[in-house]
Amino acid sequence: MTDILVPDIGDVDEVEIIEICVAVGDLVDANETIVVIESDKASMEVPAGIVGKITSIEVKIGDRVSEGSLLAKIEAASAGSEVKAAPVLAAPPAALVATRAAPAAPAPVQAQGAAEVDVLLPDIGDAKDVIVIEIAVKSGDVVAAGDLLLVVESDKASMEVPSPSAGTIAALHVVLDQAVNAGDRLLTMKPAGAGAGATSAQPAANAQTPSKAAEKPAAVAAASLPVASDQPAVSSGADVYAGPAVRLMARELGVDLSQVKGSGSRGRIVKEDVQGFVKARLKTPVQKAVSGSGIPAIPTVDFAKFGPVDIEPMSRIRRAGAENLHRSWLNVPHVTQQDDADITALEEFRKSLKAEAERRGVKVTPLSFLVRACCAVLKEHPRFNASLDANKENFVLKRYYHIGFAVDAPDGLVVPVIRDADRMGIWELSTAINELADKARRGKLGMNDMQGGTFSISSLGALGGTGFTPIVNAPEVAILGVSRLVTKPQWNGREFLPREMLPLSLSYDHRAINGAEAGRFMVDLCGVLGDLRRLIL
Repeated sequence: MTDILVPDIGDVDEVEIIEICVAVGDLVDANETIVVIESDKASMEVPAGIVGKITSIEVKIGDRVSEGSLLAKIEAASAGSEVKAAPVLAAPPAALVATRAAPAAPAPVQAQGAAEVDVLLPDIGDAKDVIVIEIAVKSGDVVAAGDLLLVVESDKASMEVPSPSAGTIAALHVVLDQAVNAGDRLLTMKPAGAGAGATSAQPAANAQTPSKAAEKPAAVAAASLPVASDQPAVSSGADVYAGPAVRLMARELGVDLSQVKGSGSRGRIVKEDVQGFVKARLKTPVQKAVSGSGIPAIPTVDFAKFGPVDIEPMSRIRRAGAENLHRSWLNVPHVTQQDDADITALEEFRKSLKAEAERRGVKVTPLSFLVRACCAVLKEHPRFNASLDANKENFVLKRYYHIGFAVDAPDGLVVPVIRDADRMGIWELSTAINELADKARRGKLGMNDMQGGTFSISSLGALGGTGFTPIVNAPEVAILGVSRLVTKPQWNGREFLPREMLPLSLSYDHRAINGAEAGRFMVDLCGVLGDLRRLIL
């Protein structure tokens, strides 16, 4: 059994346990963080030191400990010998002790000219390609010696780069999320009062007295990046106080730390805060698609530079429709089931009604029969006429059948609703469809005409096409897409005969309906459309 002790913490008497990163029974490697300790100036991750299994945790969050205090016990992976292992004294990252009493050593500078110097990234141990996570200045800013210039971060720790002297920022040579290495040029500045001989590698005003950190063996000095000092890092314009392990977790989960409330000492964000934030977001119903919600935006393009353009404002109806479609597409996991219905007999019957339809002054289209057939099949498959409740835990089964149908109106797509369509015959349905479509094209639909739908039909038959993927009209759970009727040869067991085939596309919410249910729905619908006698059964 091996003891993990608090390492050399320099001239600090006590530090606080602010985060415990493992649990009893965890298997860890030598570099895995066990706890995070913090003084009033800086924080540090304490690694396991050896590969093994954690057998006990001897501290809790908030405890005050000093150098040599027992943190945890670990059983080495190769344990089995009776020889007692020596205590593990975790080595602190390079320059850690120095950052407790003062900021990290000023970045090295390189003469750029009589009045300018380049600020370079200082020695960062064995870390490679550290990322610029914050830039605290811009060109023209006046800074004092020790002011924060930028922050870089590896997968283990973050480090602040201070100004080597007072002066003015002349130019930035890095951008956010850029990977940099020791010696890379970060920015150029004009030191205050710089003369012709301003080529000092490090101004005397910022020279530091060597500390215990400078005396550590080379193996220790090459450990990892220094942990962030007392100045909170900044993310998305808000103060964020978190260690590198927490920042790594946030990046992996896609969490903006500026939105997370810290529960640790002095508001520090710990891993449990990030985990709680994610859990809360997963349980929160999505109310509205918001720009910047994690979906990359389409870049803005100046199209006029390529040629002449005209600006045509979208109508109010088209804008509302676009928002509804976008919301449904983002929130509903769409699946589309396709099939062809043989409506040869239906078409023969429909055409036989032409003379009577003219006497009644009504136009009978295939849509009337589709609505009638859908109502019959919806009664056999009630989940297609349902919605999910707000918690997505229950079906809201509707005992009424209000069928919406898409109309291509001049101002945009609208979906008027035929209320209680299951109680209507073909003549009544044809009349309702004609009246609602006429109101839609004249812009006379009322709000009541477009509310309460339980199932929708989008027919592109008059325009053509062999199939498409209609978007579910949420909070409905299914929509039927209808394409152009075509004559196809069909084998009846003895010969090929010409048949009128109608392509159908059923899109559905996969949370509410599975593929087998959708397949059965389509089989039954095609059966009803293929033999109208089924409607009276």
